[in-house]
Amino acid sequence: MGLHRLAVLSFRYPKIILVCWTVCLVIFGGGALRLPTVLGGHGLDPDGSSGTVRQRLDEGFNRPAEPVVIWFEQNKPGSKEAFKAYIRSALQSAEGLPGLERIVSPLGNGEMLRSGKAYALLDIRFTGRDERAVLAELRGRLPVQSGFVWMLTGKPVVQADVNAASETDMRKAELIGLPAAFLILWAAFGGVATALIPVVIGSVSTVVSMGIVYGLGMRTELSNFVLNVIPMVGLALSIDFSLMLVSRFREEMSCGRAEQALRVTMRTSGRAVLYSAGCVALGLLGILFIPLPMFASVAWAALTVLFVSVFLSFTLLPAVLSFLRKRIAAENTVRSDGTGGIFWYRLSEAVMKRPLRMAVLAALVVVMCILPVGSMKMAVPDAASLPEGTESRAAAERLAARFPSPDATFLLGVRAASPGSGQSFDWQYAYRKFLQLRRDPQVIRVDSVFSRLDMNGEQLSLLHKQADIRHEAALLPFYFHENQLVMDVYLRTDPDSEETRQWLRKWETAGIQERIPFRLGGEAKYRQEVFDAIFANLYKVLLFVIVTNFVLLYRAFRSVFIPLKTLLMNVLGITASFGLLTWIFQEGAAGDGSIAIMIPVFIFGLVFGISMDYGVFLVARIAELYGQTRDNDYAVAAGLAATSRIITSAAAIMIAVTLPFAGADVAGVRQLGTGIAGAILLDATLIRMILVPALMKLLGKWNWWSL
Repeated sequence: MGLHRLAVLSFRYPKIILVCWTVCLVIFGGGALRLPTVLGGHGLDPDGSSGTVRQRLDEGFNRPAEPVVIWFEQNKPGSKEAFKAYIRSALQSAEGLPGLERIVSPLGNGEMLRSGKAYALLDIRFTGRDERAVLAELRGRLPVQSGFVWMLTGKPVVQADVNAASETDMRKAELIGLPAAFLILWAAFGGVATALIPVVIGSVSTVVSMGIVYGLGMRTELSNFVLNVIPMVGLALSIDFSLMLVSRFREEMSCGRAEQALRVTMRTSGRAVLYSAGCVALGLLGILFIPLPMFASVAWAALTVLFVSVFLSFTLLPAVLSFLRKRIAAENTVRSDGTGGIFWYRLSEAVMKRPLRMAVLAALVVVMCILPVGSMKMAVPDAASLPEGTESRAAAERLAARFPSPDATFLLGVRAASPGSGQSFDWQYAYRKFLQLRRDPQVIRVDSVFSRLDMNGEQLSLLHKQADIRHEAALLPFYFHENQLVMDVYLRTDPDSEETRQWLRKWETAGIQERIPFRLGGEAKYRQEVFDAIFANLYKVLLFVIVTNFVLLYRAFRSVFIPLKTLLMNVLGITASFGLLTWIFQEGAAGDGSIAIMIPVFIFGLVFGISMDYGVFLVARIAELYGQTRDNDYAVAAGLAATSRIITSAAAIMIAVTLPFAGADVAGVRQLGTGIAGAILLDATLIRMILVPALMKLLGKWNWWSL
């Protein structure tokens, strides 16, 4: 294959390869440092009516789409007038802020000021501006005065805090993960030089990938989530691939010349790395079926890391092996018999002697891990994903408690029917709809011009026709504009519950069929659209990943049952990790209360491919031995013994790289790191070391049956 020849050339001319990669580090290193500056929001932006309604409310109803919210609070006894004066002074100081389009003040709206609590909305356009710098300037402008406090929140502020926390999380994880990976490699290889090779390859992969993704971010908007995904995936994959190749190279070095050892390594373990990379790529491509920018950002960023990792494995790694071959030979402690040590050989014997019993016991443990999945609750992440005490989270919680936002916003009427069109608004129809909503058992209350002015449809129709009545005096601009009416609906059920989603779908369908159509917006509607965008397309992801991986594995091993068994084991392991995730973060001490809605999909897409490393590496070695001996039992036992140490080391490294993210400040990153680490732990122990060989022993020659 072309990559194998490239590996041999890299081994023969290592200086050229090292110079080329050094140049790449210099070119892409600067971009890697600047990557956070080109990242956008979370990227959970569905193409639905919630976005249309939000834009219309922004344009015509003085309701900014994504405002910066200033929370004001009077924390000492004082007069209402003094509180208003402080608010007026604070908002005046914000005038002239870069990008500030308008201020919605609580001084002109009694609904935004109650009992020493108030909030103001600042519509700031951050396009082309440094968001953090603008927010820092705003904080510097707002006055500090005894008896009053202010805090900033709103989606732009929360997102800025999430981005800052993500950068901190990434640095912390790297400081823990890289040294831990080195120590594991040192223990596995017994030498410093050999242990450093995968760590160096992983670091280069991460830096170069971040630089490439920075270039992508200059041309398209990327989710801030890629900042944690790149180092997590980059270090894990690069170190994993390098570990497999270096271990086989050391083994072959004990039998002959270095270049011949490299050729055998690339023909065997190199082939396994390519098929593993193919499985990872297919898992990531499957994520693209979900039509949300976040998933596309993560998929393309992870694919970039994957391609860089594979290219490094066939260029820089052979070059480094060439330079350090004498040192590697000196550190080489691999047993020539290939059993992988007494412990692993005894484990393989135990599994092979009692395959049915071992399979049943392992399966029971996996099923126990799967059980909590039934109670998993998923939610769209919000300010609660930040640590307690964070300013934007604290302000958002106080705002929600004192001034709760509507769950759904109904936008009635057609914008084309403007006042100049000669078509009058049907106030009687709107009032009937208002009454219908208010009588709905799932609705707590409905805020509209009808409730605010305590008028029915006929009265409002007469009021609207009076030319001497200004709309501002009648509160109409906040609820009525250009023959469109807004009604804010508050529901009894949780915004992330299935009951709420069903209610919203029912009313959305009704709105399409009405004589005067209406659209739905609001936070609950947005969350329902995110949920539907993911789960309505999930079957496409599963179908694509499973079918394409089956085809790839069938081509690799020319067997029907090995791909089926490998896919089944992967699905079991990932589902079990979902159970662990539910137990830890939803029911356990972590106390997040719910799982971020994108996390299970990310874990599936990333782990499905990554865990194939172990499956392909193990089965490839078994297939190699079976091809030599045609003895299934010997091939399974010897293959397990020969690969167990490497698989365990690879899994430990993967866990060392991903588990530090479990201590992240951002809940979604915390859950992703824990979920991947848990899935890898189950996969590399119960599944790859027990279930897979036990089933291969039970299937016997059927393992190798081909169509």
